[in-house]
Amino acid sequence: MPEVTHRFLETNGIRMHVAEAGSGPLVVLLHGFPESWYSWRHQLQALAEAGYHAVAPDQRGYGQTDRPDSAEAYTQLHLVGDVVGLLDALGEERAVVAGHDWGAPVAWNTAMFRPDRIRGVVGLSVPYRPRGPASSLQVTRKRLGEGFYQAYFQRAGVADVELRRDVRATLRKTLYTLSGDGVYTFDPREMLVPGGGGFLDIMREPSELPAWLTEADLDFYTAEFERTGFTGGLNWYRTIDLSWELMAPWQGALVTAPALFIAGESDLVVSFPGVKERLPELKKLVPNLERVLLLPGCGHWTQQERPAEVNAALLAFLGQL
Repeated sequence: MPEVTHRFLETNGIRMHVAEAGSGPLVVLLHGFPESWYSWRHQLQALAEAGYHAVAPDQRGYGQTDRPDSAEAYTQLHLVGDVVGLLDALGEERAVVAGHDWGAPVAWNTAMFRPDRIRGVVGLSVPYRPRGPASSLQVTRKRLGEGFYQAYFQRAGVADVELRRDVRATLRKTLYTLSGDGVYTFDPREMLVPGGGGFLDIMREPSELPAWLTEADLDFYTAEFERTGFTGGLNWYRTIDLSWELMAPWQGALVTAPALFIAGESDLVVSFPGVKERLPELKKLVPNLERVLLLPGCGHWTQQERPAEVNAALLAFLGQL
């Protein structure tokens, strides 16, 4: 079985920690919130065994990678720059990039900004959404109000303190609630923070961990976020409007690289206003989209909940490039 190794690389003005395995064509794996490189633990070795060089970084603000203090240092332009700089640091001209949750917009936008560097793109959970007439945060605030969790995350220092109060409980509740084993009916209105309450008030305590999440997995995540806190990851939410402003030159831009989209049928993101309705038209925005794969019974944590299906889809896609 290929060994997963770790090292640090300089990219785009920050020091980035990466986990990697294998050799061959490069596949970069970008995690979401609140996660780390570890969310790709099942994919690193599978890709390495199939003859690929799989690299999963801790993205800006997470894990052992640098965490700039200013929220303005977490725009999509910064995050895409980190990926391009990572390719440079690895000595690679081109790569396939896959992203889950917040990592998906970074993957899509890297492919959109730099098609010369990206030979394929995979989005998990979050489909490509080109810049529109208003930011996604403005749209959800208008539809769902200030109680929507992304609006709650905008207040500096508030969610940061709440989530860090009991890190293990935060992660246990969040990973369970948004999974296919969770309790939500996947109506986004259930993601409204009650007045005077917090994000964890809309999360639920599991009676036992779901089969895909072990105590050892939870130990790893807990140790990382007890050391770093959650501010780095929350800053990604705090630049939604700024990223929208900076991306004005790319209004309505398409992603032209060969692409794959994977999500759980029970993923809350797929039930966000307008998302499921737009999936049949995703190919208009991503003209070389090879496949849309929706996994029955799967929630938000796609590659962790369903590693076998995700690995099979990834390898089939890579094999066609």
